[in-house]
Order: sequence, then structure tokens, then C-alpha cells
Amino acid sequence: MFRGRFRHALDEKGRLSIPSRFREILRQRYGGAVLVVTRHPECLVAYPWEEWRKVEERLLRLPQDLPEVRLYLRYFLGSAEECALDRQGRILLPAHLREAAGLNREAEILGLLDRFEIWAPERLEARMEEAEASFDELSRKVAELSLGTQT
Repeated sequence: MFRGRFRHALDEKGRLSIPSRFREILRQRYGGAVLVVTRHPECLVAYPWEEWRKVEERLLRLPQDLPEVRLYLRYFLGSAEECALDRQGRILLPAHLREAAGLNREAEILGLLDRFEIWAPERLEARMEEAEASFDELSRKVAELSLGTQT
């Protein structure tokens, strides 16, 4: 599982080095080095191919005739790109994804179990400060969800 927070530089071509710990997980758990990277409103999200297929399967079950579903799919799937790791353990982030995430010279990579996020450092720091300020409330909400007692 992907865990931890790492800062890496982007090179002039937009290549990002994936942390060695994450590369090892990709090799051992997923048997390969292909990621699907897509955008979220504040960052990019990278899924190993097998995890991406699970996401697609869930999305296929959504009612495609709802305008909100179509809008979500356009945003989420329309920006998805397959990114293969090169021999140095880097992925090439397409310009449109780098621009959407506000990535310039550096990126923060944040492990989230079955996927990881790629953030502009200043954006991530702002969100982490928000999380710290409301951590007690967030903890209660997560506990409720995990126990199935959501109110």
C-alpha cells in the first residue's frame, strides 16, 4: 500500500520521479509500472492500472443519463492519461495535467493506500493545515464512517 509524503523535482520535460518505495509496491503488488493519472480539483491522482480498472468498473455502473454523472465523467475520465514508468522510475506528466495541478519545479507525492496524489507543494501545505485545524472533527467523521454509524 502507498503511504507517506515525498517531495521530488520535475525535470524540464515534465518527468516526475516516483519514490523508490512506491516503485517497489508497483512491481511487487501490481506486477508492472503503468499508472493512470487524472485530475482532481486540487491535485493529480495516480492509480496503478489494476486499481484504475476497479474505478472504471464502478463508474460503468453509474446512471449515464444523469447530467451530473456525465459532467463528472468528462472531468475525471477526460483528463486521464496512461503514464508508464521509464527505466529511471519516472513518469512523464502531460502538460495539461501539470498545468491543471499547478505543478512547476517540484511536486509532493502523497500515498493514499491504493493510489497516490501528486500536489503542487504550496497547495498541499494549505490543505494539510486545514486538516490539522479540524483533525478532531475529521477523526470523528472517519470513525462514524468506518463503524457504519453515519448520521
